[in-house]
Amino acid sequence: MTRALGTLILLACALGAGSAGAADRIAAVRVWPAQDYTRITIEADRPIRHELLLVKNPERLVLDLDGVDFASVQQEIADKVLPGDPYIAQMRAGRYKPGVVRVVLDLKTEVQPQIFMLKPVGEYGHRLVLDVYPLVPVDPLMALLQRSELKAGAAGQETAPAPATAPEPGPALPGPDRTARPPVARMLTIVIDAGHGGEDPGATGRRGSREKHITLVISKKLKAIIDAEPNMRAVLTRDGDYFIPLQVRVQKARRVKADLFVSVHADAFVKPHARGSSVFALSERGATSTAAKWLAKRENDADLIGGVNLDVKDRYLAMTLADLSLTAQITDSLKLAKAVLSELGGVNALHKRDVEQAGFAVLRAPDVPSILVETAFISNPEEERRLNDEAYQEKMAQAIFKGIKRYFKKNPPLAKSTLAANQFTD
Repeated sequence: MTRALGTLILLACALGAGSAGAADRIAAVRVWPAQDYTRITIEADRPIRHELLLVKNPERLVLDLDGVDFASVQQEIADKVLPGDPYIAQMRAGRYKPGVVRVVLDLKTEVQPQIFMLKPVGEYGHRLVLDVYPLVPVDPLMALLQRSELKAGAAGQETAPAPATAPEPGPALPGPDRTARPPVARMLTIVIDAGHGGEDPGATGRRGSREKHITLVISKKLKAIIDAEPNMRAVLTRDGDYFIPLQVRVQKARRVKADLFVSVHADAFVKPHARGSSVFALSERGATSTAAKWLAKRENDADLIGGVNLDVKDRYLAMTLADLSLTAQITDSLKLAKAVLSELGGVNALHKRDVEQAGFAVLRAPDVPSILVETAFISNPEEERRLNDEAYQEKMAQAIFKGIKRYFKKNPPLAKSTLAANQFTD
């Protein structure tokens, strides 16, 4: 066994309150593949004692689980790895030594893994989380540039660069009225954030609909509509069913120098009669209503449910949460929110006729006007049915797009340097 494993690099070892008696059954194993990373979660009634090893030639991850039932592990990992997984080829389990089950992940490429434990939250028990990242992180900026070049070539035009004297865009600060500025002929970038995903399902309707699926469908439809515009391009924060921390969603918008950020959600309430669409903007001075405060807390709890590795300090964290003025961002966000809300009223009843504000973590990009759209109440049986209707999903996406167009008509975009020159430097 030692010769077969070769060189072992110890990556992580964590001890939990394991059982000295019978082995614990594994409640579930879930695998969430994505280009950004693949996440594997192993759920049990108690913390899982574990050790993770990175094995070279060929590339493998070896995960030893102490005090767990072998049969339950074997059953739960069966057929969980999809052929299209970017990083994992297959997953298998065996009895390594008394009391220890060894799970081997055959890899498709070199990876940088992270492993951590999550305490019980919501419907989940104790979770052991293994995140498999590529050695070279996926660069959303380069992907956007490549797509933009293809789009410009197909349209027979190029994105018009800003004048050489244009200032480097920095934090949004109070300044002259933007409506007095002439429009700038350049490509506009809208980041669309499909709420929730992966381990975080969001709200669930009475018929079993999950918010994370509905938000992704509507977001993809909105992206298609925006991409069809000659001077616009859209970027999805996620394009599949996987979890992204709120902070990373904000980071992605800033990495691609987004002009706007639109987070798509489906509301829920404890009583089924609540209905209608809503639009929210950020507030730094408290929520505009008790309902808005409650909703912001629920959305901000997504990181607890989805699972964030608190031991990792992101290098963009300080930039995003720096003590910068959000006055201008909030002002522009309110203008965008009002424009979108007015269009949503033609598709669905409005839950509130005015834009509301609260401390949504996902709206905290200081230099990007950002809104959160609650398309309808998934907890309302009639609206849940409509949210699953393709025609309604298309109308909702069209309404959001019309609101975006209305916003830009009244608030022409400012000049920016070329996108490639504006990426963050190390």
